[in-house]
Amino acid sequence: MSVRTSGTTTTADGRRSEGLAGGQPPAPAGESAALGTGLGLDPDDLPDGLVVADETGRVICFNAAAARITDIAPEDAVGRPLEHALPLQDIEGRRWWRLTDPYGGLAIRRGQPERNLLLGGREVLVSARYVRSRPTGPVQRLVIALRGTEARRRTELSHAELIATVAHELRSPLTSVKGFTATLLQKWERFTDDQKRLMLETVDADANRVTRLIAELLDISRIDSGRLEVRRQRVDMSAAVRRHVQAQTTAGQRPDRFLIRMLEPLPDLWADPDKVDQVLGNLLENAVRHGEGTVTIEVGPVSDATSTEGTSVTVSDEGPGIPEESMSRVFTRFWRGSKRGGTGLGLYIVKGIVEAHGGTITVGRAPAGGAQFRFSLPVATPAFMI
Repeated sequence: MSVRTSGTTTTADGRRSEGLAGGQPPAPAGESAALGTGLGLDPDDLPDGLVVADETGRVICFNAAAARITDIAPEDAVGRPLEHALPLQDIEGRRWWRLTDPYGGLAIRRGQPERNLLLGGREVLVSARYVRSRPTGPVQRLVIALRGTEARRRTELSHAELIATVAHELRSPLTSVKGFTATLLQKWERFTDDQKRLMLETVDADANRVTRLIAELLDISRIDSGRLEVRRQRVDMSAAVRRHVQAQTTAGQRPDRFLIRMLEPLPDLWADPDKVDQVLGNLLENAVRHGEGTVTIEVGPVSDATSTEGTSVTVSDEGPGIPEESMSRVFTRFWRGSKRGGTGLGLYIVKGIVEAHGGTITVGRAPAGGAQFRFSLPVATPAFMI
């Protein structure tokens, strides 16, 4: 094991020895239990780095995660003064342990919140806890948690990509709106009524596009923060599907491109009708835009005997489908199945909405070779009964 602690240890031949290797004095009774094995937990099992220093400031625990994050071998850290074993600096190059003085200073301090520090040129997230024998007593143990910055960097990259996507998607419609409105204001008398109507219809369509993008951003914010509200009402899934197909045909799609299959009777479904419309609209639009041939929508009761009672909807097309290597990324942010536009946020939102209802959504290959999306929603309980 890559962790050494002071206190009583057991050798391979069953003898008991006291203290740290290297001549350190024995630990107070129960310290080994506090650090790991007495609780049935090995410090090496912890996902984050753990470093513990005793009342003298010497390292008595340095787990495997800490070694991985800091690139410092445990044997080079255990038994050494904390300042030398873990030479942290802030972003201005000041020595962190001298700056915070955990063993001195105010006796009411309980620790240090997590912050980004430097260790040999690499960034590390560090937080500390001061363990005292009494509220204002001296520090008996200094417990330091270490985490790598990879997850934070991924989050920052995701946020940067989101901002770039939003800026790109907003630029085109806003440029159009600005151009047409400026032209109309300057040269209103020069245009015929038909020309004015065409430009105003274009402005209206682009304004709707901006509105949809803002709504998507709000949905992503609520999904990420777990604040997506579901207002359950009685939902007629059959009528909802037919309504969305009618909207597609009104927008110019051929009626014979859609095939609706109803497997009745359907159980009563209590869900948020607006969010169900959002899911259906997104899946149908994807099938029409990225797929080919007939778009089949099948609605029926959940057929899996192990699942709770609910309604299942399957949308499939006859296009090229989704490559196997991309299946796992379909519901992530910014995934695009083709170069045919879109923000790449729709399916991420769809998954968040379905899961907020307690349902599931999957993607696979349709019998005709295209993409197949299937989501199921549990029957649930009306909002006024919760």
